[in-house]
Amino acid sequence: MSNNLGTGGGGTPPYDDDSASNTPIPDFNASNIQLSTVAPAFGIPSSSLPTTAAAQPDYLDYDQKGRGIVSTMFTNSGISYMLGVTIGGLYGLREGLAKTPSSRWKVKLNSVLNHCGRHGSGLGNMMGATAILYSLYEGLADNFELDQYTGPIQPPAPLFAGAMTGATYYMRAGPRVATLAGAIGVGAVGGTFAMYSMLGIPYGSRGWMFF
Repeated sequence: MSNNLGTGGGGTPPYDDDSASNTPIPDFNASNIQLSTVAPAFGIPSSSLPTTAAAQPDYLDYDQKGRGIVSTMFTNSGISYMLGVTIGGLYGLREGLAKTPSSRWKVKLNSVLNHCGRHGSGLGNMMGATAILYSLYEGLADNFELDQYTGPIQPPAPLFAGAMTGATYYMRAGPRVATLAGAIGVGAVGGTFAMYSMLGIPYGSRGWMFF
């Protein structure tokens, strides 16, 4: 019989630090748990869980043509209108100060406001309307993939939009004026493209119209 019986010095202690430190930590990896199996225990119907096909990553649709027609139209028309109002307002300020009938302050102010409102709103409305027409025609050319039929002339959508915008805006003035306006539109787009090519600027990098 051991002499340590009853003294607390013999036998295996109830808790051994060395044996506890050698015990492996349980693996709590839950990647193998099927949600459809444990979901009913939490009151979640299995039918509401995503299937294996739906659990795949969702990818956003990439539109190679860029923004949609409506988004492009709002952007182009907004920038064009504000630019037209600003330029027309500055011109109206100059005209109002130059053509004021009196040197009195109130008369000058009234003349400036009249000229700014007349020239600013007129130029803003014109540029906004042409921007809307240009955006619609450019979107139409992109939707019908006009670039597949023009061969080396790339990109054809801005040229088509410039020609049709000028022709449509002045169509009430007669076919000759409309044709001339369409030619001016094509020349403006082509000149911008040529200048950007010489300067090494990516065409359409400004995000407004054909700039």
